[in-house]
This record gives sequence, C-alpha cells and structure tokens, in this order.
Amino acid sequence: MSKVVAFIGLGNMGLPMASNLIRAGYTVRGYDLSAEHVAAFRQAGGTASVSVVDAAQGAAILVTMLPAGRHVHAVVTEALDHVAPGSLLIDSSTIDVATARAVSGLAAAKGHAMLDAPVSGGSGGATAGTLTFMVGGSAADFERAQPVLHSMGRTIVHAGAAGAGQAAKLCNNLLLAITMVGVGEAFALADKLGLPAQALFDISSTSSGQCWALTGYCPVPGPVPGSPANRNYQAGFATDLMLKDVTLATEAAAATGAASLLGPAARDAFAALSKQGMGGRDFSIVAQALLQGLIGR
Repeated sequence: MSKVVAFIGLGNMGLPMASNLIRAGYTVRGYDLSAEHVAAFRQAGGTASVSVVDAAQGAAILVTMLPAGRHVHAVVTEALDHVAPGSLLIDSSTIDVATARAVSGLAAAKGHAMLDAPVSGGSGGATAGTLTFMVGGSAADFERAQPVLHSMGRTIVHAGAAGAGQAAKLCNNLLLAITMVGVGEAFALADKLGLPAQALFDISSTSSGQCWALTGYCPVPGPVPGSPANRNYQAGFATDLMLKDVTLATEAAAATGAASLLGPAARDAFAALSKQGMGGRDFSIVAQALLQGLIGR
C-alpha cells in the first residue's frame, strides 16, 4: 500500500494522530478549516493542503477526524473521486451509525474500502499513540488497515461490519456517562453524610462499587493523582464531547426501541453543565456540580 495519507480534521485529536503517522514514515497531507491547526500540522512535518480535494488527490489512504456525521458525509463525498483507485478510507470521528453505514456504501460504490474506526483514549492517548480503535467494516479491510491504525493506537478491535465501530463507541460512552454520574452522586451523598471522600474511595475501590470512573478517573480531588479533578478539571474529555456522545446513544436507543432508563438522565446532566458554561471542562466535573448542588435538585 502506498504511504500517502490524506488527513482531514487536525484538531485536538486529529493533529497528534496525524503526527504519529508522520513519525511512522507516512507522507501525510492534511487539511483543516483552522489556520492555526494547519500551521501546527506543518510544524509537525506534514504537508498542508488548501482543500479536501487537494489533500485527497491521489492519496491511497484517507483518514477523517471530524465533529459530526454531516461533516464526514460531506468530506467523503467530496474526496471519493480524487483519492487513488481502490483507496482505504478510515473515519475516526464519533458519529451516528446510520451515517457511518451510508458513507461506507458510497465508498464501496466507487470501488474504495471504508472503515468506521472511532477511538477511546482522549487527547493524551492520541499524543502517546495508545488509542483504542473500535473498527467496523469487512475483515479483509480491517487487516489491510492494521499498519495505519497501529501507528496511531495500541489496541485495535474489530467490532463487526460497517457501523459496528460506531455502535461500540456509543455503547461504551453511554456506560461511561452513566457511571460517572453515579460516582458523582455517591460522593455528593457521602459529603452530606459526613463521610470523607478518601474513605469512600478506599472502600468502594475495593468492593462492589468499583468501576473505571472511580478508580481510573476519580472525579473528586485527592484519591487518583492523575485525574482531571486534581488539575481543576482541565479537559481530557470535555463535557460537550460527552454530551454529544450520550445524545447520539440516546437517539440510537429511541430509534431502535432499546430500553433506556439512565441514558436520558445522564444526557440531561451533561446538558445542564453545558448550559452553565462548563462545556469545555472535563466531563468528570459532573461530580463537583452534584456536590455543590448545581445540578440534581
């Protein structure tokens, strides 16, 4: 496979991912609407492009990391007639399953392969090259993409056919959103009952309340030194991004008739934080908001 990559979307996730491809020896042509992002990409050794078409022209691989399904659909549609014949398209955005399947069909109709490959690991994982990729598409295309994906991530999981990667991402982040709100409620109750946060952590982290939102990303200052709670909730994963993901998950539940009790409550909690100006803070700030009575009453 040619090592020419077109990378569209050079933001907080896309830029470090593209930079890791450059370090792995790929020739990367990048495009983003932000001149600042493009300048940073150029400084990392990439070739700046003036448009999607300019980046895509003759590329054997197209990677997209974009805000929403409509952006992915527009970029893929624009690029399909300009990438090299039989190219591999990888979308690492988090979007709705229907759009992921639709653009996969568009690519196939033009003779190209496409994978939906959303990620977990945040900007830190993108920088370190330790992302987890949840991949939807054919087994053959999944194997073909291994060198590219391993240049950006550590754990690469084939979830199933087209759209399965997005389905896995939405289900995973739905679970994370719900558990983070639950952990926040537990700390808020502990505070009212006079139980120190450290005591609750020491007990729950080794008993039935144990979960990653508690032990890996504790949302109150102190117990887990590396968590955003200890750096004033500077975003590793912003509240607005979690709101986007849990909204997509609850919309998918409504569309499919899946049971949905806690998802809408978690969505509403993050929507309330966003409305109060906390959309750019780490999503674990939900615990502080519950402790302070800013939401949940």
